[in-house]
Amino acid sequence: MEMTANYTSFVALGDSFTEGMSDLLPDGSYRGWADLLAARLAARTPGFRYANLAVRGKLIGQIVEDQIDTAAGMRADVVTLVGGLNDALRPRCDMGRVRALLEEAVEKLTPSCGRLVLMRSPGRDGAVLERFRPRMEELFAHIDELAARHGALVVDLYGSGALGDRRLWDADRLHLTAEGHRRVAEAVWQTLGLTPEDDWRAPLPLAARAGWAARRAEDLRFARRHLGPWIGRRLAGRSSGDGRLAKRPELLPYEPPRP
Repeated sequence: MEMTANYTSFVALGDSFTEGMSDLLPDGSYRGWADLLAARLAARTPGFRYANLAVRGKLIGQIVEDQIDTAAGMRADVVTLVGGLNDALRPRCDMGRVRALLEEAVEKLTPSCGRLVLMRSPGRDGAVLERFRPRMEELFAHIDELAARHGALVVDLYGSGALGDRRLWDADRLHLTAEGHRRVAEAVWQTLGLTPEDDWRAPLPLAARAGWAARRAEDLRFARRHLGPWIGRRLAGRSSGDGRLAKRPELLPYEPPRP
């Protein structure tokens, strides 16, 4: 049953996941689940306003410093915060500091918005992410605890087997495809108490598994084009978002992208 809440504004905070990589549009920009959610909310509420402050590569400390106070000042009906995973995937990570910063963010946002939404980020299987899984699960347990204490909603993407399907992930194995982002938008939509459009947890149709040689060739392309540069940036303390501005820095009436 759909709740009677009338959401008139939405602010999205975070990193590349919320910026929309790798849901690429024809003009070279990224769309992503937050834009898709904003479009659906705008379709049911005249004058709906939307801001997206997320920037790829941002650590939780940067999100707190650059995005939280700005978002709190916007006093939106809905605020989504997804952060901390970039920290957990670094070679060195102080998880105590990550937990403290997330708590600071939630404490600032909760009294300033109508509904705060947190997420357990999706994760696909693979040797690269496997070594970081204990950190990820520590992060998600802390998110659950913060949500329970502050009355926030949690979207459990990590617990969805469907979102672990490699076909919903881009070639870099770190960002969702357009269909993956569509499912996340549906998951948040349903978490907000709105009428489901479909089952975002539904598994993809069975497909023939690629042969061993094809899988090894894919692994080599991934290592050369994505894994190597990703590791290099982290070892050097650099980020793909260095110097990049948010794509929707102000809370303004939503307008669909031009075709």
